[in-house]
Amino acid sequence: MAPNREPHPSHQRINRILGPEYPLCREDVVWALEYMKKKVADEAPELISLPQPQLLRIFQSFAEVSMILIKQRSGCGPEADRLRSRLAEAMSGFH
Repeated sequence: MAPNREPHPSHQRINRILGPEYPLCREDVVWALEYMKKKVADEAPELISLPQPQLLRIFQSFAEVSMILIKQRSGCGPEADRLRSRLAEAMSGFH
């Protein structure tokens, strides 16, 4: 049987969310945070091999994204570039 060459749907969504042309919305950011939380809870193999300094940077970015969402209840707004940048850094160990 030939291997499936299509990217996993979650990877497709992550790539779309992190794309600079994609209009970032609150729902997508919350989905990404939930995705990361589940990967950590499941002890994903891709995270286990990461060095501690990188894990700390990922956690810092995760926390910063969360705080931006708390402060901006109406969506991504003017901090969309910063939010996308921090989200990309937080997602760096997940795919």
